[in-house]
Amino acid sequence: MKLFSPEKANALIPKVAPLVEELWQKRRDLAIKLLESETTLRGVEPSPPIRMAVPRSPFLPSRFSEQKAEIVRIINRIEAYGCLLKDVDLGLLDFPSMREGRAVYLCWKAGEPEIGYWHPMDESYSSRRPL
Repeated sequence: MKLFSPEKANALIPKVAPLVEELWQKRRDLAIKLLESETTLRGVEPSPPIRMAVPRSPFLPSRFSEQKAEIVRIINRIEAYGCLLKDVDLGLLDFPSMREGRAVYLCWKAGEPEIGYWHPMDESYSSRRPL
């Protein structure tokens, strides 16, 4: 596990912040496509199901699989820097670090100019403390 000083983690903010924004945009795009695909939103009455004995492969690509895969790729790009994406909605990233001899996370939330908080590894965002 890669460990970060506050300075090293802050140096990554300009790289990961745009990825978080891109993640949010891709997720919004997918949500819109999912909503648009709903027949009730298009005013189309669903037809009664046709019961046919057609074998279905579990390996067929699902609808919107490429959009979902793109979201996963962005998350992987973020985490490739060594940080952990803890909450997509908040754009919350944790950077493993050491503080006073114990393992902690340096905590950054999208929109914050720099890392200003930390919390023990066994606690969460709600217990973060100022550096």
